[in-house]
Amino acid sequence: MDIFEFAMEKEKLAEDYYRRLRLKTSNKGLGNILTMLADEERKHFDLVQQMRQNAPQAMADTDVLGNAGAIFRKMRESAESFSVEVTELQLYEKAREIEKQARQFYLEKAEAVTDASHKEIFKKLANEEQKHFILLDSICDFVARPQWFLENAEMYRFDDYVDDAL
Repeated sequence: MDIFEFAMEKEKLAEDYYRRLRLKTSNKGLGNILTMLADEERKHFDLVQQMRQNAPQAMADTDVLGNAGAIFRKMRESAESFSVEVTELQLYEKAREIEKQARQFYLEKAEAVTDASHKEIFKKLANEEQKHFILLDSICDFVARPQWFLENAEMYRFDDYVDDAL
């Protein structure tokens, strides 16, 4: 299995995981974030597939954290209560670990390839996976302590966490 095929498989598994996790949450805001993450993973799959086929690739940075911040703000403004089973929290923690491993994978592949355009795309993919990790880390905080999280406006300000210099 080549690195592109392996990366595509990882992205497809992550997309499927987020779509299944979306079905397990009753919270509309978290459901929207999970759908957004699944859609992002699909874009990553498509990009890696293009790389594998030597097709021209372009990867735009996404505003997944800004969009999630807006969803968290809406959740704060609504009076919707939130509760979650421990098993659901464990699913979010697993997703967070998946993103951490994906970031590491792409950083390693960026070092391994010689093609400059592939190197750049792998680094961008690593940066996107880091954004997903930060978002999932915030979801874990939210699920563990929803009232505290929503009352603390700094908890869903993600601007300071993005490292576009990868």
